[in-house]
Amino acid sequence: MRLAKYLADAGIASRRRAEDIIRQKRVKVNGFTAELPQTEVEESDNVTVDGKKVRGSEKKVYLLLNKPTGYISTAVDTHDRPTVIDLLKKVKERVYPVGRLDADTSGALILTNDGKLAYRLTHPRYGIKKTYRALVKGIPGKKILDKMAKGLLIENRKTAPAEIKLIDRDKKQNLAMLQIVLTEGKKRQVKKMCSAAGYPVVQLQRINFAGLTVDELAVGSYRVLKADEKRRLYDMVGLKQ
Repeated sequence: MRLAKYLADAGIASRRRAEDIIRQKRVKVNGFTAELPQTEVEESDNVTVDGKKVRGSEKKVYLLLNKPTGYISTAVDTHDRPTVIDLLKKVKERVYPVGRLDADTSGALILTNDGKLAYRLTHPRYGIKKTYRALVKGIPGKKILDKMAKGLLIENRKTAPAEIKLIDRDKKQNLAMLQIVLTEGKKRQVKKMCSAAGYPVVQLQRINFAGLTVDELAVGSYRVLKADEKRRLYDMVGLKQ
């Protein structure tokens, strides 16, 4: 088995993130530093990450978290800031977030140790929908919203088409609430889109990820995905259980 897949199956990180960890020379196989993600390993090999032994494939866990603001969407933070893993006190398995939400963004976040599913849920090829509620400064008109929906040029790249609509406005405070549905997930994409259109984000929440909502979850709490929810995720990305 390739080393990157081994780490993903063991719940260390998604396969893409595992490749980065290997290239950072943080992984050793039988005492020797591994440098290539495609390094072949076997279950009997002694694999460590940052000096800690990696166990074999763990029981697969699938969680939905209603992420509060102030938490980093990583398993470990080098600056000792609180991470979403700190909210999973009763979870014994090592899990990691599927994609990321900025520290000041709240809402739906999936966490799992299923590296194959995590990879596909975040790859733009599969067009997984993510729905956001963005409170913005200013009240955009239909012409601006249509332009945003068709795609904006940001950092020399045009964003993919999106669904955008105005769902509320406060003329007195000059604020508007937008609902934005994306099928790609570039870093800080919603914030950059709104800023490029001239309506900076004041507050951001992801209310739906791949059909999963946090309507019935208190902020900071999580739940295990139901069997039919997990099945739908697999179907969305063309995986078999």
